[in-house]
Amino acid sequence: MKTLNFADTHNMVAFLTKSAESEGFEQIVDFMNANPIKYALTINPTIYTSCIEQFWATIKAKIVNGEVQLQALVDGKKVIITESTIRRDLQLEDAKGVDCLPNATIFEQLTLMGYEKISQKLTFYKAFFSPQWKFIIHTILQCLSAKTTAWNEFSSTMASTIICLATNQKFNFSKYIFENMVKNLDNAGKFLMYLRFIQVFLDNQLEGMATYYRIYIAPSHTKKIFANMKRQGKDFSGRVTPLFQTMVVQAQEEMGEGSRVLVLVRSLVRFFSK
Repeated sequence: MKTLNFADTHNMVAFLTKSAESEGFEQIVDFMNANPIKYALTINPTIYTSCIEQFWATIKAKIVNGEVQLQALVDGKKVIITESTIRRDLQLEDAKGVDCLPNATIFEQLTLMGYEKISQKLTFYKAFFSPQWKFIIHTILQCLSAKTTAWNEFSSTMASTIICLATNQKFNFSKYIFENMVKNLDNAGKFLMYLRFIQVFLDNQLEGMATYYRIYIAPSHTKKIFANMKRQGKDFSGRVTPLFQTMVVQAQEEMGEGSRVLVLVRSLVRFFSK
């Protein structure tokens, strides 16, 4: 049997903490901390290498009562994964969410986000956005998507996720994650996919798990991500496109009263300093 590998830049832990390095990214960090996907972005369980390997070595797709299930054995115990268990365990709150937006909507909304390379192609490039937009795109790609490489490129499906987040629509991340796990079964490049999430599923289903000594440390973003997002490609104009106002309002509504007052004070200071 082929030995499956971990992907060092897949299903990473997001960095959503403010620091001196995050200056200029406060709004997008607030927005993502206030969004229901924060749990899936930041959950960082202790990952037992053997458990992940057993899961992907024994996993099979089966149809039970008209529903597709992924079934695997870990320590001889059955583990069952469905779209609904993913939604529950990752606290995604995305039932009946969007799968993929119409192409016309994608082109229109990306233009409003300041994307500078609009064409009829359905491959898009992170480098043609201003820093805060690049931050959310990069975080979704490396933390929630099924990708393992080519971080500058993203598909219409990933474009739909960003647009849904920005416009306060639900994107069905649970279905996306489940379907990509199914695809991984017969993929020639099969790998140990969604390691953080798999460990969460196992922790929620299996009791009395054996003691393991081989632990895999999930790759994590660091504060350096902000400097990386500030870098400009040679063909990008440098024009900054602000976040949608609904994103700023949504983030502030989740903040405490004291935090909102602080935001107001800072805004007034910037206004009178001009």
